Amino acid sequence: QVQLQESGGGLVQTGGSLTLTCTVSGRTFGTLGTVGWFRQAPGKEREFVVRISWSGVCTYADAVKGRFTATRHSTKNTIDLQMNDLKPEDTAVYYCNSEVVDRTPTGSWGQGTQVTVSS
Repeated sequence: QVQLQESGGGLVQTGGSLTLTCTVSGRTFGTLGTVGWFRQAPGKEREFVVRISWSGVCTYADAVKGRFTATRHSTKNTIDLQMNDLKPEDTAVYYCNSEVVDRTPTGSWGQGTQVTVSS
């Protein structure tokens, strides 16, 4: 069974950057299809951030387009999320999911990593 673990969250000022990492285990990385990142802010529902296909093609939510970049690293079994020009509205717990259909998560979740952007 595939397992995922997010890391790299923290506290950053507005305009700053962070890189999140989702480490995948329990399954050959190359057999994963489309994976993705989601986030959940306090009091809100979990929302789509980005999906990345097995070939590395990314689809981003409008709210993060141009600021976030997702990358698959098959040699490291990771899915990274580079986040630039962070805004207070990016504050959330960020989760990765092992299988994303369109913008719907259908696979396993990690435990999440907290990102806090101060104004």
